[in-house]
Amino acid sequence: MPLDTVGRFLAALDPAHRETVSGKPREEQERLAAAWEEELEQDTDIDVLDELSPAAAESEAARRVMERHPE
Repeated sequence: MPLDTVGRFLAALDPAHRETVSGKPREEQERLAAAWEEELEQDTDIDVLDELSPAAAESEAARRVMERHPE
């Protein structure tokens, strides 16, 4: 399991978005990963999901970030 934020974010993405984000410059990957961490911390709906399935919560947060930051 990746330990850095970008690696965790990439792992939470669906395959198509993972490929897209992997091709972006590292700075952009870090910006998106930071937005993902913020989504995980601030969204109370994800808190409930996190208690049931941490991986599902991370995937949902990643999906939301990619919706707000389209390619």
